[in-house]
Amino acid sequence: MRIVRLANFVTPRSGGLRTALRCLGAGYRAAGHEPVLIVPGERAADEMIGPDRVVTLPGPVLPGTGGYRVLAGRRRLRRLLEELEPDRLEVSDRSTLRWTGAWARANGIPSLMVSHESLTGLLGVWGAPAAIGQRLADRLNGRSAATYDRVVCTTDWAAAEFRRIGAPNLTQVPLGVDLDAFHPDRHNPALRAEYAADGEVLLVHCSRLSPEKRPDLAIDALAALRAGGVPATLVVVGDGPRRTALGQRAAGLPVHFTGFLPDRDRVAGLLASADVVVAPGPVETFGLAGLEALACGTPVVVNAASALPEVVGAAGLGADGTGEAFAEAIVTLLGRPEPERRATARARAEQFGWAASVEGFLRAHDAPVGLAVPA
Repeated sequence: MRIVRLANFVTPRSGGLRTALRCLGAGYRAAGHEPVLIVPGERAADEMIGPDRVVTLPGPVLPGTGGYRVLAGRRRLRRLLEELEPDRLEVSDRSTLRWTGAWARANGIPSLMVSHESLTGLLGVWGAPAAIGQRLADRLNGRSAATYDRVVCTTDWAAAEFRRIGAPNLTQVPLGVDLDAFHPDRHNPALRAEYAADGEVLLVHCSRLSPEKRPDLAIDALAALRAGGVPATLVVVGDGPRRTALGQRAAGLPVHFTGFLPDRDRVAGLLASADVVVAPGPVETFGLAGLEALACGTPVVVNAASALPEVVGAAGLGADGTGEAFAEAIVTLLGRPEPERRATARARAEQFGWAASVEGFLRAHDAPVGLAVPA
């Protein structure tokens, strides 16, 4: 079965959406299907990248997003879809690509939209008053639910805005984590020593440095900790449009900006070597970076407004959106015996393997699951 997937806002190097697309593609192929991924980029390409055939169509950069591109040419994309003749269509976008759901229905192709973000939450981050934002989100979500045969959300938190409008075609499937690549054995004392002296608390924040991720809260938490006498240091892994402003905010504090790290082993080493990982995004619908930290045996402080408390469970703590609240949660986690907090983190991550996620997505597609789905 050929499963054609469309995605906007895929970063060229990293990110949770890119990771999810790659891992789901590997699972689809292992289950005997043919995954084809279509994404926007700087120039046209058609190549095999890992398990996926990836078709890149030139797409414009969306202003103010730090480089995100979108699939903008309907005629060109429609021709490509007609050439590919998909058996199933999977769309990771809820705005500019909604028309593809109607195209799929007109051609008798079952379609599925994956909601990777909370529209209600994003409108709030962008400054929309709560009542107006909810009405607008309900209207747009209603259109999406009516356009696609199935809507997939990854958490209860993400599904709530579709349940609110009574969407009848909602399915919930959690994402997963690579439990081998992200493992407590990645702990690296030499790597830790590059950033933290003996006796210092090492914090790590790993995400795109964009407004909706609220990376400023990680810096504010560090400032609150040090003001309270906790000798902490912070490593910020990632890049994005807020990088310059964050550097100014961190002036005088022991904050290390690594930029984008292409070496996944080094990222895993930092996560496994940290004392606590900070995930302050208020509109995260799943939070793969936080789950990767748990898989490395490191507890996570997350934004209580997001879906992450649901994901991390007892292996982390939720905090209100202030630096002081995050600092308090970090101190609470540090008060737990280290072996206990690390074992709890790993045990929680082990509930989120990719095999179950792939099976869930294939069932949402009404596609054969197969027997070769990887763990």
